Amino acid sequence: MQSISSLLTPILVIFAPLILLLAGLIPTGWANQRPRFMARLNGTISWIACFSALLAAAVHSFDGTRTWTLYTIDLPGDIGAFSISAYVNSVTVIMLVLVSFVGAVVTRYSRNNLDGDRNQGRFHKWLSLTLGTILTLIISGNMLMFWLAWISNSLCLHQLLTFYRERPAALLAAHKKFIANRISDLSHLTAIFLIGSTLHSLEYADVLHSMAAMNGPLPLALEWASVLIVLSAVLKSAQFPLHGWLIQVVEAPTPVSALLHAGIVNAGAFLIIRMSPIMSQSEVAQGSLAVIGLTTLALASLVMLTQTSIKVSLAWSTTAQMGFMLLECGLGLYSLAMLHLVAHSLYKAHAFLASGSGVDAFRAPAITSSPGGFKPGLIVMALITGGLMALGVGAAFGITPDAQPALIATATIVAIAMSQLLLQSASAMGNGVLLLRGLGLSAVVCVAYFTLHTLFEMALKGSVLPIQDAAGPFQSALALVIVGVFLALMMLQQALKYAPTALREGLYMHLYNGLYIDVYITRLLQRVWPSPKPVQDSLHTPFATEKSHGD
Repeated sequence: MQSISSLLTPILVIFAPLILLLAGLIPTGWANQRPRFMARLNGTISWIACFSALLAAAVHSFDGTRTWTLYTIDLPGDIGAFSISAYVNSVTVIMLVLVSFVGAVVTRYSRNNLDGDRNQGRFHKWLSLTLGTILTLIISGNMLMFWLAWISNSLCLHQLLTFYRERPAALLAAHKKFIANRISDLSHLTAIFLIGSTLHSLEYADVLHSMAAMNGPLPLALEWASVLIVLSAVLKSAQFPLHGWLIQVVEAPTPVSALLHAGIVNAGAFLIIRMSPIMSQSEVAQGSLAVIGLTTLALASLVMLTQTSIKVSLAWSTTAQMGFMLLECGLGLYSLAMLHLVAHSLYKAHAFLASGSGVDAFRAPAITSSPGGFKPGLIVMALITGGLMALGVGAAFGITPDAQPALIATATIVAIAMSQLLLQSASAMGNGVLLLRGLGLSAVVCVAYFTLHTLFEMALKGSVLPIQDAAGPFQSALALVIVGVFLALMMLQQALKYAPTALREGLYMHLYNGLYIDVYITRLLQRVWPSPKPVQDSLHTPFATEKSHGD
């Protein structure tokens, strides 16, 4: 049974991206002449790929690592070999099932959303290629194969982002993403060669074993490689200060936004998790990743509150969530990052595909906050209550501040989030039922949070390499800074509700414009490398616009 499983799992994981890539090889002209056939074909193939991924997960059973090499060629300089290989572990099967499922849902939605557009066939061709390349990236067992899939996915996605070639804003956003991704590609490739020259292998399985057996300080080449990996990941995941393109790609069709925000933008966090054997031993890389993620999270969470466009607000939310995800990776909490990745992908795919319905929800009367002004004492009481609850539940799961300060920091962040719920209940102190309900829901959130963390930690055991010193002074200091920033953000958000009108409106205007960071970045890029001019697509009918208006 073991031999059958070892053979069947790689076949299933390779089959999933392969059929999507084959469907994407259909010529554009032929595809545009048969749009409905392409839509049905793409939908069928995407669900077959999802079913194949589910079978692979069932056969793999999260019980180890398997590799399967189809082709290999040695590279000069003793840096290892380039190979076409599948690397199957728990991270692989989780990501494969997640992305293939989201891709199948997006493909089905696209069938109705793009119906009637004369470029529908071209859209489905590039959608199939985009899904195929991201699944190829997920299963890649060789770093160069991963890098080639990384570039291919970016180039295929570029065709979807510029689907409406007559829209200047769409072309500008795609152009800015193109530049950021090319810098990411270069830093990623340089890191790969540094790793190969030091460990003499480009296979992920070999790197995991080599780093697990390494004693002493990290070699200088690997320190630089880890920093370059951080640069590549933050550019791929639209982190500060080059985050503006992710906000503006909402000019693309809604299915593209859903696929990008729910799947492809997570590639940065996936790269960090895949490179965890090296990242876990570099405090410089961990600290840099945590600081960038925290900065992006703080900025995006404030800006998001001021947006009036549904899609733009969701895009800022994605930027903040990517910052939080990379922050978790910087703390070495890879199981939490993977849990966050899965939850965010499913939520954000639904949010974008249902963005049209969201407009109707915002038209409904909103519940106004109760009067009374800013009450810092009430906020402190809610924080203390939520914090004690989180620490108590964490202690029940064996999480202590001495052994795992980073986990305690994330537990405190959960407490801060829960305090919002407690504040609503505490504001109605006269109603004991509301207060008890708030406390009960907070307890449920805490238990669910730590339970899911434990399950993902068990699933990822052996697939990632934990950090060397989880209770060291560096981790402890980083955890304190993170908790302080989250506390400051919460107090600021509460205080702004009761600030003087002039101050509140002034801050609102600056935050609404993202503190003008992207404005300066765009001006600089336009001087160095101007974006292409809009072209009128003769095949595109002006009446075939999106069926779901998110704005």
